[in-house]
Amino acid sequence: MTTEIQTLSRDNLPDSFADVEALDDFMSLPTAETVRDLAEIDGDVIILGVAGKMGMNLARLVKRAAPSKRVVGVARFSDEGSVEWLQRYGVETIKADLLDPVAVAALPKLENVIYMAGLKFDFRGREDFLWAMNTLVPSYVADAYRDSRIVALSTIHVYPWSDPRRGGVTEAEPPTARPGEYANSVVGRERTFQYFSRLHDTPGRIVRFVYAIEMRYGVLQEIASWVKNGTPIPLATGNVNVQWQGDAINHFVRLLKHCETPSTPINIGGPETVSVRKVALEFGKILGIEPVFEGEESDFALFVNCDAAAELLGNPTVPVQTMIRWVADWVSNDKPLYGKPSKFQVRTGIF
Repeated sequence: MTTEIQTLSRDNLPDSFADVEALDDFMSLPTAETVRDLAEIDGDVIILGVAGKMGMNLARLVKRAAPSKRVVGVARFSDEGSVEWLQRYGVETIKADLLDPVAVAALPKLENVIYMAGLKFDFRGREDFLWAMNTLVPSYVADAYRDSRIVALSTIHVYPWSDPRRGGVTEAEPPTARPGEYANSVVGRERTFQYFSRLHDTPGRIVRFVYAIEMRYGVLQEIASWVKNGTPIPLATGNVNVQWQGDAINHFVRLLKHCETPSTPINIGGPETVSVRKVALEFGKILGIEPVFEGEESDFALFVNCDAAAELLGNPTVPVQTMIRWVADWVSNDKPLYGKPSKFQVRTGIF
């Protein structure tokens, strides 16, 4: 007897989330398109760097969408309980240091790889570790998984600033060495995957994804908390791309069906130009608090064009206004936060 798979759609969006368990359950729902695409590709799935904020729910999502596939999550697993959480939902776990090429070579060679490892914040004083994580590890992985499909996460920070009124930066813009070592190291990550993809004819995609939104962290949570606490809201980066994290991870998974040789970049995110000022005013109305602003909107921001993803994968399921309502409820009720800011307002490139 086949069990019907519960899927994410606009018909089943909740009014709010009672707790973390309800949030994680909803955020790991596959869309019907994800279920279809995973059924149409051969082989099992391994997720490298699974223990991050997005990877845990992505692994559970893949297993829900394709119960018959083997789903393996690899990480150092330094956070207590993450192994047990994944195993509870049928995801196999392997503890490994991806900086060890012997450990990478020993991993099961599954047909589909989602690469989520990397370092962005908290690298001051260990810049060498930043570069090793963002360039050496991709070389080990790309060589070891030369016969697989590889969807590798990147960042929009490889792009130059642009005027949001002109539609945002497209994938045709070459990755740029920007201020700060993080963006430069991620350009290295992309080029490493592309080199091995060309060398071994490995199909892949490089995911330049925008700010993911959920209740515990992200641009909307930060703005809502600033409004609630009376913290001045910086307006220099006046427009952003945002996308519900559940939509983002569904798109990451679906890209396994849309890999290219050599590996090519794609911007994954919401199609709207979202105004920081407007969002803050919306939160102010809901919370009954007048927002405090700081500065004025610049003509330039880190803003990308996601039209290619919309054409290939469709628009996100969860609208911006729904996310605002969810986040306002979560923040106003003092529910748990990660305490890990996106730093979307940082304009120096140094995080």
